[in-house]
Amino acid sequence: MSLLQVQGLAVHYGGIRAVKGVDLEVQEGEVVCLIGATGAGKTTTHKARAGLIPAAAGSVRYAGAEITGLPVHRRARLGIAMVPEGRGVFPRLTVAENLRMGAYSRTDRAGIAEDLDRVYELFPRLEERRTQSGGTLSGGEQQMLSLGRALMSRPRLLLLDEPSMGLAPLAVQKIFETIRLIADQGMTLLLVEQNARLALEASHRGYVLEGGQIVHQDESPSLLASPRVRAAYLGA
Repeated sequence: MSLLQVQGLAVHYGGIRAVKGVDLEVQEGEVVCLIGATGAGKTTTHKARAGLIPAAAGSVRYAGAEITGLPVHRRARLGIAMVPEGRGVFPRLTVAENLRMGAYSRTDRAGIAEDLDRVYELFPRLEERRTQSGGTLSGGEQQMLSLGRALMSRPRLLLLDEPSMGLAPLAVQKIFETIRLIADQGMTLLLVEQNARLALEASHRGYVLEGGQIVHQDESPSLLASPRVRAAYLGA
């Protein structure tokens, strides 16, 4: 079943056509990645899909329903959660408070407590830091916190924007181990990531974006083996 369908998505900044008619889809239970060089339009595409910036044209459908014009908070209530580029934690709130913000629309206290325990199980470092302010965490810990906060909403679709950006190698390894783990548990993910190798190794299918347009799409193992992709994005 197709959970997310994007057709003809376009984003303009004044006279600049940043995204030029992107088509992609994500099946239920699938991990799909969007790769491309800096400035290719990956994050702009992601933000338009999430409703953070307006689309100049095109359609976004979720679980068969048109959501192109829906505001972000209504998309969240439908089961779409986003881990933004730059992490976006609440710096003055504690780790525990940040995580509970992810469950702001929920009323099932027992379920929230269970999910909080699950996040602490995924990220023991967050449990150690649960009374510490979010703004005092390291970059890797903040990325864990942002991902944990998104999981607290019990999303049906998780959107991740550049989760490895600015992180030390060990933190990147931990984040992608967690992405694989939640994917194995059945979570549907759409991953935008500049590190093409990591993204393709963690996903089922991939799309390559250049100049605001999809130029190639295939199963991730095929993209990893593609001479064009290897030369352009994998340093081979």
